[in-house]
Amino acid sequence: MFEIGEAVVYAAYGVCIVEAVETRDLTGEEVEYYVLRPVGDGRSRFYVPTSGSPLLDKLRRVCTREDADELIAGMPETELLPPQDEIQRKAEYRRIMENGSPRELVSLIRTLYLSRRELASRNKKLHSAEDRLLTEADDLLCAELSYALGIPRGEVVGYIRSRVKE
Repeated sequence: MFEIGEAVVYAAYGVCIVEAVETRDLTGEEVEYYVLRPVGDGRSRFYVPTSGSPLLDKLRRVCTREDADELIAGMPETELLPPQDEIQRKAEYRRIMENGSPRELVSLIRTLYLSRRELASRNKKLHSAEDRLLTEADDLLCAELSYALGIPRGEVVGYIRSRVKE
């Protein structure tokens, strides 16, 4: 399914490179694994079974440059997440972070950003857990866009702003 050298997104861990496919005995039986190296972290490795594991659902290809530009162009029209009670909201946020879909990350970021802005207008702050989540979601999305667009991470926000009006 994935080739050695291919860039993938591994759920909430972000962009990784498929470094190898190896057979290992990590659980008492020999299983074939993708060996993933997170981009920007030369020491960490993730082992994801190549078949028959729910972990595969958390692995997908990095979006293309065209997909990234299309995602950015559609950001102003991206739907906000619907209002929910706190338990449902936390479950939805967790699902989005585990899924790592760029479109859902944009919805989450936009929802939390606008909520933070609205609260600030009333001299209030976003809950610290939601503020951390906003930062994590932003980091995940910007890391993928950086890789897809071939630009440094620090230039992603400027790239987005140059193509989108708030």
